[in-house]
Amino acid sequence: MTAPDTATPPVPVYRRKLFWVALLYFSEGLPLGIFYDIFPVYFRQRGVDLADIGLLSLLGLAWTVKFLWAPAVDWTRHHRWWISAANLGMALVMWGFAGSFGFGPLVWVAIGLFTVLSATNDIATDGYTIELLDKREYGLANGLRIGFYRVGMLAAGVVLMVSGWFGWAEAYLVGGAVFALNGLLVLAAPREAPRERPAGAGVGKEFALLKDQPQWVLALALVLVGLLWPALPPLAGALDWHGLEQVGKAWWFRGAIPVALMFAGAGLMVHAAQGPRADAMREGPVFGAWVELLSRPGMLAMLLFILLFKLGDAAMGFMVKPFWVDAGFSNQQIGLVSVMFGLVLSIAGGLLGGWYVDRVGIFRGLWVLGLWQAASNLGYALAAWKVNEMTAQGVGPSASMAADYSLWWQATTAGGWREWGDQARALAGLLGASLTSLNPVDGSVYAASALESFTGGLGTGAFLAFLMSLTHRAKATTEYAILSSIFAFSRAVAGWAGGIGAQEIGFAAYFFLTFWLSFPAYLLLPQVRRMLEQQDIKEV
Repeated sequence: MTAPDTATPPVPVYRRKLFWVALLYFSEGLPLGIFYDIFPVYFRQRGVDLADIGLLSLLGLAWTVKFLWAPAVDWTRHHRWWISAANLGMALVMWGFAGSFGFGPLVWVAIGLFTVLSATNDIATDGYTIELLDKREYGLANGLRIGFYRVGMLAAGVVLMVSGWFGWAEAYLVGGAVFALNGLLVLAAPREAPRERPAGAGVGKEFALLKDQPQWVLALALVLVGLLWPALPPLAGALDWHGLEQVGKAWWFRGAIPVALMFAGAGLMVHAAQGPRADAMREGPVFGAWVELLSRPGMLAMLLFILLFKLGDAAMGFMVKPFWVDAGFSNQQIGLVSVMFGLVLSIAGGLLGGWYVDRVGIFRGLWVLGLWQAASNLGYALAAWKVNEMTAQGVGPSASMAADYSLWWQATTAGGWREWGDQARALAGLLGASLTSLNPVDGSVYAASALESFTGGLGTGAFLAFLMSLTHRAKATTEYAILSSIFAFSRAVAGWAGGIGAQEIGFAAYFFLTFWLSFPAYLLLPQVRRMLEQQDIKEV
């Protein structure tokens, strides 16, 4: 008699926690790719000037201040519904672009809404994932989080290539469909575990304390006014406030004032966190981590270092895609080389940078890899100079790469993915032909892109290790979120200034200028070394 089979049947993939981790972080990486890779190309191809494209980067400040509404998301507990609503909202924005918003007031509202929804998606995804996983699952889960976040950003490159093959409307329709599918799928994820709210604590108690601490109220007000300020010119245009609309065209009104307001608010917040009554706020869910972080000796210098370390990289970053457009490259070339290949090189650089930091230490890793990071800006400056020289001779980028890859892709999909060997050989031959057909414009820009992506990853590997070293284990998640938000603020402001710089002095001169912006952070290296040594002593 045969014994019954008592083996446990395999758990379906869609019921495994790590499946949902992968899906959620794909949907978290995609919006960032859309914002930094799709929108600059789209608007530049529609004739929007560089200053206005740079100004769009200020709408990315939503990622900087997302900590303000993170407690509300956590308090409601319905993380899956937040994620679903955010993704469906981003799908509607994408479909709105498919219907062509133009570049009027509505586009500012649409992109602002997109970044707020993306930031909310980040909050809900991080909170849901932390609660979903057991500690023994963190290692593999973190690998999936990073990997699929990058896959989401790579998907933006695919959307860009679709725009070259079929048009922008079709590309936005595809992008919106991906967001909508994510929003619907997440509702099938495991439900959130119930959790009791502690009595007498939380956001309400913390905001009640603000009544007795007007510095915090004023700081918060300045930050929020600065965040909303860029919406004034489009609002004035929509409401026919002609006087404000004319003033709103000035760079100082549209960019300098909101940045100054946010810097003033941040400075006042630092002062309040170091005041004698700050301890009352220390345990709060919104400002508690700020108080804890800012009250440490030497932390102000560390915050300034965070703002400055990747300043050169960030100042160039938002102008790279408009440069490719102005140089004459197609959407397929930008999507394949600058976005997809570039992201692969960035990941490789990040891994190598992390390995180097583990071998030589964070301090040496910062200054050595920071030099390589700065060198990439010179690569783009030389490429822009070469493009100007060749354009004057009537030479532009080769179009054969985009056309041939498009034909290969169409033939491959028409064949139903059969005959893999023949298709692989065809792709290898196409790669070889593409390399031999490169002209000086292609070679200089592709080389600059590869150098920038790889060395940017090197610098990021050291930078992330530095941020992690500053956090205390008890509040590591919240403190790391705050520190990364400070970097996001620097990136958004640098992107705005980059639009003005590139428009006024040209790409070549501006990219050369960004090389020198990489070095003010080096003045703070002595304080960084002292802080890292203090952290090592505490760990022991």
